[in-house]
Amino acid sequence: MKRAQPNVRTLQARATAGRMLALAAFAAAFAPFAANAATTVTIATLNNPDMIELKKLSPAFEKANPDIQLKWVILEENVLRQRATTDITTNSGQFDVMAIGTYEAPQWGKRGWLVPMTNLPADYDLEDVVKTARDGLSYNGQLYALPFYVESSMTYYRKDLFQAAGLTMPDQPTYDQIKQFAEKLTDKAKGQYGICLRGKAGWGENMAYVSTVVNTFGGRWFDESWKAQLDTPEWHKAVGFYADLLKNAGPPGASSNGFNENLTLMSSGKCAMWIDATVAAGMLYNKAQSQVADKIGFAAAPVAVTPKGSHWLWSWSLAIPKTSKSQDAAKKFVTWATSKQYIEMVGKDEGWASVPPGTRRSTYARPEYKQAAPFGDFVLKAIESANPNDASLKKVPYSGIQFVGIPEFQSFGTVVGQSIAGVVAGQTSVDAALKAGNAAADRAVRQAGYQK
Repeated sequence: MKRAQPNVRTLQARATAGRMLALAAFAAAFAPFAANAATTVTIATLNNPDMIELKKLSPAFEKANPDIQLKWVILEENVLRQRATTDITTNSGQFDVMAIGTYEAPQWGKRGWLVPMTNLPADYDLEDVVKTARDGLSYNGQLYALPFYVESSMTYYRKDLFQAAGLTMPDQPTYDQIKQFAEKLTDKAKGQYGICLRGKAGWGENMAYVSTVVNTFGGRWFDESWKAQLDTPEWHKAVGFYADLLKNAGPPGASSNGFNENLTLMSSGKCAMWIDATVAAGMLYNKAQSQVADKIGFAAAPVAVTPKGSHWLWSWSLAIPKTSKSQDAAKKFVTWATSKQYIEMVGKDEGWASVPPGTRRSTYARPEYKQAAPFGDFVLKAIESANPNDASLKKVPYSGIQFVGIPEFQSFGTVVGQSIAGVVAGQTSVDAALKAGNAAADRAVRQAGYQK
C-alpha cells in the first residue's frame, strides 16, 4: 500500500520544529558563556598623567576581576565636565564611573544623582583618607565620591636660574616679588619665560587660578546679598596684574595654555616659575617625565593683600551616577583605584614621587615617599590649611575657594573665563571683560532666585 505523502503544512511544521530544536541546542551549548559574560564598566575621565597611569595599570584590576571589563572614555578637562554634567542631568546613563571634583560631588549628591559611598570593604580604611578630602566630597555627612588625588596650589621655580640671577625665592612670596622675578628671568630670545600661568578659558582652567589671585587681592565673586562684585577695584587690580604678567613675562599663546600645556612647558625647561596645582610636583620631580627634575624648587602660592584664598582646594575623585546599571562592579573598581594597594602599584611602576597625592595619610608616613617627594609635607599642609568656608577678605554667601559652590557657576564661570582669556590674548580690555562678566554673574544668580 502506498504511504500517504505529507502535505505542505506538515512539512513547514516539521521544518519549524527542527529550527526551534536547533536553536534550543545552540542556546543550551552557549548558556554558560552568557551567564559568565563580563559586566562592562564605562569610565569617563580626563587626559592628565595620573589618569593615564590609572588606565595603564587597570589590566591588573581586570585580571583580578575577570567578570568586569573596563571601557575608557578619556577627554580634555573642559569636555569631560560638559559630558559628565550633560549625562547626569539628563539621566542618559552613558557612564558607570565619572571623574568629578569637589565642586560637583556635594551638589550632585544633594540632588540624589550619585550613589552614596557606603559599605566600603574593611581593608579600604576610610579613616586613613585625609579628612579635608572626605569633607569636600560629602553632603550632610554622606560621602558621594572617593578621592583619586587631592591638590592645593603652589609656586614652582627653577633653582638654577634663580641662583644664576642672584635671586632668592622666599617660602611665602608676594605677587610683587613674583612680578620682579618674572621680569628679570624672561629671555624671549632664548625661549625662556619668566612665568607660566593658566590662560585657557574655563571655570576650572583659567578661573581656578584667577579666582585665587582675586581672593588674595581682596576681591570676591558676590557680596552678602548675592550682588556680583567683578566690576570692582579689587578685580580690576587682580585681573590687570595677571594679564600684564602673562603678556610681559609669559610664553606666546598663553591664552591657550591650561594645566597640561604648562606642565609640558615647565618640565621641558621653558618656564622659570609656574603657579599651579600641587599634583604637578610628582611629575616635575620625576626624572623620567621632567628634564629639570633636579632643578625644581617650591614655595607657597603667592599672596597680595591677604593670605585668604591664595591657594585652592580640589580633588579629582571617582563617583558612580545613580543611572549606572553596573553599580556593584563600578564600586569595586572605584575602591581599587583609590586604595592603598593602588598607590603602592604606582610607586613601583612610576616611582614614589609620582603616586596620587593628598588622599591618604599613610602615604606621607612611608619612608619611600618621604625620600622621593621632598615636597610631600608641604603639600599636605597646603591641602589641610585651604579653607573653602573662609576664602575671602570680605564675607560671602557661598563656599569654595576657586569656584562658587552653586550649580549656576559652571555657566557664568565659563563666560567670565572666556572674557579674561580675551584680555590675555589682547582682544578685549580688562574694563570691558569685567563689565561683561559682572552682568553675566548678576543675571545668573538673579534668575536662579539668589538675589532677594
